[in-house]
Amino acid sequence: MRRLIASLGRTVLGLLRYLGGIALLAFDTLRALFISRVRWRLVLQQILDVGYKSQPVVIITGMFTGAVFAAQTFFQFHVIGMDSAVGAVVSVSMCRELGPVLTGLMLAGRVGAAMSAEIGTMKVTEQIDALRALAVYPVDYLVVPRALAMLVSVPLLAAECIFFGIVSGYFVGVNMLGIQGPYYIENTVKFMMPKDIIMGLTKGFVFGLLIVFVACYEGLHTRDGAVGVGRATTEAVVSGSLAILVSNFFLSLLLNIFFPGGV
Repeated sequence: MRRLIASLGRTVLGLLRYLGGIALLAFDTLRALFISRVRWRLVLQQILDVGYKSQPVVIITGMFTGAVFAAQTFFQFHVIGMDSAVGAVVSVSMCRELGPVLTGLMLAGRVGAAMSAEIGTMKVTEQIDALRALAVYPVDYLVVPRALAMLVSVPLLAAECIFFGIVSGYFVGVNMLGIQGPYYIENTVKFMMPKDIIMGLTKGFVFGLLIVFVACYEGLHTRDGAVGVGRATTEAVVSGSLAILVSNFFLSLLLNIFFPGGV
């Protein structure tokens, strides 16, 4: 029993230490935005890498998610004669949950892993120590450009995922399952409100911050050479994905308080 309590205590302390480290990194990044020069060339390069080059993954994810969700919704609603309601369900679900969450998870795997591996390699090869020797603060040079790029890119990618999910849902529902197009569009427009889009973009904004801070923290604390880089990359993907899923629950509760009422 004592061993179990001690193990649980170490786990809780480790989690608190981890969360504290990420919070300190976020504070350092925010401070650097106000007291240091922003390297806009690096920001634009990161927007190209994490935003523009992530579009194919996000588009494919959104298209097939919207398509399969429309098909599954139709199979259930068709039994009770509510075929035209498929568009409303697909659009609201893509805006509020599926679009931002799936975008965040895909970026945690693609972008989070790349950031952690890149910074981790710099750490184990002492390139970060070289930056400090040149009077360059690593957070200013490595974290700030990535954080700004994620703040710009992730909400836009989430919006892109939502758009293609709704379009593919319409294509499947109307052209493949025989739903009447005018009724599909009418219900989509009627039940999808601006607050649904705001909720999706807000979640994308928060998920972008979680991905970049988790990935950069893992990279900056990499050790043990090549093995440590691989371990840090894995931890960045797993921790980033879990952070998205956990925070999504609390964001949903909070946003529904600020935007009450049904769809």
